[in-house]
Amino acid sequence: MTDINPRYRKQVLFDGIGEEGQRRICAGRALVVGCGALGSVIADQLVRAGVGLVRIVDRDFVDITNLQRQVLYDERDVESQLPKAVAAANKLRHINSTITVEPHVADVNHTNIRELAEGVDVIVDGTDNFEVRFLINDVALETGTPWINGGCVGTHGQVMAIVPGQTACLRCLMEDVPDPGTTDTCDTAGVIGPAVNIVASLQVVEALKILSGHRELIEPVLTILDVWDGSYRRLKMEGLSKQTQCLACVGGERLWLNGSRGSRTTILCGRNAVQLSPSEPGVLSLSDLASRLKESGEVTQNAFLLRLRVADPEREITVFRDGRAIITGTEDLAEARGLYARYVGH
Repeated sequence: MTDINPRYRKQVLFDGIGEEGQRRICAGRALVVGCGALGSVIADQLVRAGVGLVRIVDRDFVDITNLQRQVLYDERDVESQLPKAVAAANKLRHINSTITVEPHVADVNHTNIRELAEGVDVIVDGTDNFEVRFLINDVALETGTPWINGGCVGTHGQVMAIVPGQTACLRCLMEDVPDPGTTDTCDTAGVIGPAVNIVASLQVVEALKILSGHRELIEPVLTILDVWDGSYRRLKMEGLSKQTQCLACVGGERLWLNGSRGSRTTILCGRNAVQLSPSEPGVLSLSDLASRLKESGEVTQNAFLLRLRVADPEREITVFRDGRAIITGTEDLAEARGLYARYVGH
């Protein structure tokens, strides 16, 4: 293992990777979109595998309800009110100081996805949001970047590796975002940690095939599993692009990437909370906002966010430096917008 860090010895001994594969992994660059349940497992395994740069982007902060399944976080992160991307990066840098971990506290949308995906070899989906997945699909097709789709609810999950020009894409499988109320969410069905870990691990396996230089091993299949009943199925997706005459990978349509589809208001799964994003992201002075809000309720802040607790109605408003806010205690979009306008501004 000439010039390869001995920490990767067991990984190099595996014939599927070997010395050359490990060198490629160490030179590789990955984007992890979302660092919650799936994303924290994905980021942890990529960093331990030695991926040269792991770029993490997440819009949320660590909450006590995350700890049941989001493996990178602990109670100290909750007490510190840290954004997930920052808390994750702090942990990951202690796990492997030889690679670069690049955290971004941001909401992924059509204005920043190109920059976030620039120069990476693979994108791994750690989100719980269909609109973001369709956006990832668009930028992956546009740039020719492979991406690994994954999802997990309750005890079941699915994984599909998407290589532009080689496999079906997400829109071959789903023409559009499902209508509200037509699919289970973690709010309606819950989720258990073992299901998350297995789905994320399968995603990382596909990412390592790509990063180690073995794209040819990516099969055009959708893997569906349920850890509770032990079922495991692989559905063949070969030729699906032509069968569906996919508007994205065959027709070149990029509705989410060009901004004609997508929302700036999101109900956060399992959180009884709404995220609001300004139409034009900027840089907010949290100190100035704290001074302005000190008579409005209980205000706390750190370098990344400001939190305001108000009593009537009992709500918690978390504001980030880019002007985004998460209003906890409601899923009413109109109420959330009203609270944002009242305390943060239009």
